[in-house]
Amino acid sequence: MSRVAVIDIGKTNAKLALVDLDDMSEIAVVTRPNTVRPGPPWPHFDLEGHWEFLLDGLAAFHRAHGIDAISVTTHGASIVLLDKTGRLAAPMLDYEHDGPDEVRESYDALRPDFAETGSPRLPAGLNVGAQLHWMLKQDPGLRDRIATVVTYPQYWGFRLTGVAATDCTSLGCHTDLWVPSEARLSALPERLGLGARFAPTRAPSEVLGPLLPQVAARTGLPAATPVHCGIHDSNASLLPHVLGRKPPFSVVSTGTWVVCMGMGGTPVTLDPKRDTLINVNALGDPVPSARFMGGRAFDLLCGAAAVQPSTDDLDSILAPPVLLLPAVVPGSGPYPDRSAEWIGPEPPTGSGARTAAASLYLALMTAECLDLIGHNGTVVVAGPFARNDAFCKLLSVATESPVARSVGATGTSQGAALLATGARAAPRMVKAERHSCDRMQSYARAWRDAVAAQSVRTSRSAS
Repeated sequence: MSRVAVIDIGKTNAKLALVDLDDMSEIAVVTRPNTVRPGPPWPHFDLEGHWEFLLDGLAAFHRAHGIDAISVTTHGASIVLLDKTGRLAAPMLDYEHDGPDEVRESYDALRPDFAETGSPRLPAGLNVGAQLHWMLKQDPGLRDRIATVVTYPQYWGFRLTGVAATDCTSLGCHTDLWVPSEARLSALPERLGLGARFAPTRAPSEVLGPLLPQVAARTGLPAATPVHCGIHDSNASLLPHVLGRKPPFSVVSTGTWVVCMGMGGTPVTLDPKRDTLINVNALGDPVPSARFMGGRAFDLLCGAAAVQPSTDDLDSILAPPVLLLPAVVPGSGPYPDRSAEWIGPEPPTGSGARTAAASLYLALMTAECLDLIGHNGTVVVAGPFARNDAFCKLLSVATESPVARSVGATGTSQGAALLATGARAAPRMVKAERHSCDRMQSYARAWRDAVAAQSVRTSRSAS
């Protein structure tokens, strides 16, 4: 077992990576945008386009390098509904569509309590249960068409092997469908009339089966190539550290979402109104977590015009402080009801100063998330933010913790590849460093004071 092809579907891009298990490097990578189609019947993802892209990529990787196994990781907050022939019973809803908010009151009467599921009540379709409830209301014939419900990583496993499954990390991702403390479905699937149609829950590392004959023929892969069940992407980032590190520590998985997951931290009472939740890791254990749309915020602030900041750019933001207050992406995160505002001159788009300001904002939002989950020990940053020096340095200062950066393969591809081996080794990373900087300390204090003042204004306005 040496090379694992990882299907890695993020909210922004669909990716196929070939990971070398000897050094956890990506030998080959291909990507395509994860474009949302407008409908009808509702905004949905281009699953057939992804499928053709994945088959082409698997064939090319196999010809060039060889593939020993296939694993899968995808974004959460997603479910796929299959009919009795194995085709889609309905298009896969984009979780950012606000349709489910139309039936919020009737859904709230059905959903289990946060204390049971660890799922906060979230807007749009971020609770999978809310998606299901709304789609069933929109399409009265849908319930009768649904034969099988699979979670998103396992949809791709089903396309490859014909074996339907769900996994605990995807069901445990703020769906309202899972009871983490008891490792079982909540009462909600039964209340929706779908309880018996959920595919069996399997461990992420379990082999679903060999390839379907038509997939083997199309890709050239041996039919016996094992396909592993798959995992939610943030938990893929967490897995190498669960297997190879001793608690306490926290992992910050970065991408469209920044997800902070604490292992062995200080016990805290999670606040569902601030987008804290219980995730479920690959071993089935509950993990206190908090999150916000950090990658989306960076794209909104900088986009394709992001410029690497110089030392002077960073200094111009630190003193006198130019502060960006939450929330750049409202509706989720620790400040879901806030609107972003600048204190000090807003740096122009396309400048290094703007990238610096965005990076500092993201670091302080991440530090707030870590505080909410009782972080203790080293902070491990996985994904693209691990390459952002300003982010990592201020995160260390704000949390008073050493920060280690995962390098090589992205955290999601790395973790998903490990499902094929059960290897107990932490990924390569830059040595954990604790940073101390008076200007950054002053900046963090100024930001927190300004956020507290923002809270007072928001409270007065609401009353």
